[in-house]
Amino acid sequence: MGWPTDRDLEFTEFVRAHRAALVRVAALLASGDTARAEDVVQTALTRLYQAWPRVRPDTVEAYARRCVVNAATDERRSPFRRREQVRAQLPDRAAAGARHDDKAAITALLATLPAGMRAAVVLRYVEGLSVAETAGAMGCSEGNVRSQSARGLERLRAVFPERTRSAG
Repeated sequence: MGWPTDRDLEFTEFVRAHRAALVRVAALLASGDTARAEDVVQTALTRLYQAWPRVRPDTVEAYARRCVVNAATDERRSPFRRREQVRAQLPDRAAAGARHDDKAAITALLATLPAGMRAAVVLRYVEGLSVAETAGAMGCSEGNVRSQSARGLERLRAVFPERTRSAG
């Protein structure tokens, strides 16, 4: 192999700076399955590397998020998707007994939403993206983002009213 090109160095620097945030988004989109999130981000980064010469520097973060959303959607549709959930340790108690402020409980709550609603809620309210940025990441209209976000929050409020009051 030869020396790294400027393209490779720029890409490597981008990955170092943004990988953790992409994994966080992917984990929420993958219902807390960190192994699946890592796979999703790896797929997204592969796609991003292939497109790197064509991606404008001012849109690279949005493009990377879009790659993650698309890879998560593609992975979820795959007929070869594993059905088991890998956990580092067994839980101390049943999920029903988990406290609402627990990260695992919030992730489980997000998992009750359909994929489109979950993506809209995660990108809008966890990542803090604008409606336009979320629409770009999801590849849909701004109206669809508003609708999916509102419906997602409505569903979350029905299950978890005390924690979702400030999100609307």
